[in-house]
Amino acid sequence: MENYFVTAIGTDSGKTLVSAILVEALGLNYWKPVQAGMPRDTDSVQTLLSRSDVTLHPEQYCLKTPASPHAAAKIDGVQIRTSDFILPSDNGLIIEGAGGALVPLNDNGDFVIDIPIRWDIEVVLVANLYLGSINHTLLTAALLQQKGCRVKGIIFNGPANKESEDIILKHSGYPCLLRIHQEKSINKEVVRRYADTLLQQWK
Repeated sequence: MENYFVTAIGTDSGKTLVSAILVEALGLNYWKPVQAGMPRDTDSVQTLLSRSDVTLHPEQYCLKTPASPHAAAKIDGVQIRTSDFILPSDNGLIIEGAGGALVPLNDNGDFVIDIPIRWDIEVVLVANLYLGSINHTLLTAALLQQKGCRVKGIIFNGPANKESEDIILKHSGYPCLLRIHQEKSINKEVVRRYADTLLQQWK
């Protein structure tokens, strides 16, 4: 079974929702290596899942302050190093990053994107659509390409914008895996519906 790493073009782009949809669709276990601040995204994923045959692993670093991991770790007196991460021994994982791809884990040059790079894990990129998101998405795509990351594709989150989506897909070269529309509420039924849609398009 494959592992997939969920990253995004920024904070609050929808990584936790996307992670829940991927877990629901693919039946893979879930792990958020670094949590900074509460509520825990692991708890949020748990409330969104209909299936009970998956494991949600505890975070390796659960930091108290809602801030960049490198800053939150300093406050907690913790040193985060990508070399210290221990990948849960599973037949398949959905791994959720913290913030965007270039969020720092420490002052020594370790970034969130270095987590999937360490194990050559394929990346799913989440892009929410807003004024400026084309630039942010293509910059993130350029970084992933520069780093040699394998990318499964992009999941768009939020109100549709065909012009933005088309130009992002054209210049990134990535396929669109799913489009998540603006929902009145997010619950198990919504996640299950998107999981079914994802499975129809997953290759």
